[in-house]
Amino acid sequence: MDTSPHLARPQWMSLLAQSDPADLAAAMDAFAPPADLTWLRPAQTGLYMLRGRIGGTGPQFNFGEITVTRCSVQAGDHIGHAWVRGSNTRHAELAALADAMLQDDQQQVPLRLHVIEPLRRALDRRRDEASRRAAASKVEFFTVVRGE
Repeated sequence: MDTSPHLARPQWMSLLAQSDPADLAAAMDAFAPPADLTWLRPAQTGLYMLRGRIGGTGPQFNFGEITVTRCSVQAGDHIGHAWVRGSNTRHAELAALADAMLQDDQQQVPLRLHVIEPLRRALDRRRDEASRRAAASKVEFFTVVRGE
């Protein structure tokens, strides 16, 4: 993860959204939510239209819809947001809370160490396993040249 301040937040928000909800809940158990917690937008589930382009340059078309859950929370002076795929409201709440807490300089180092890094390792393992499964099913085609 890049640690420059202007790239850090988008990267941890992406990681929190892609993390396994059970892993995120387990990692966040060690951190008590701030006492001045205010839910600005309780978790809401809805649909988001995915758009695509053929070849990346063609005209846009509606690819399909995906279920997303969004949530916003204020913890002290920091506002955390989360958009997660699916309808798991607890996942969105924990991701928004982690986003708000990560913006606090005093909590950022322990949260990066005990939440962000383990989630990144778990995501890397899941991606590696998926890549290995896909590679195992790869079929090599070849052409036999008929006699000349």
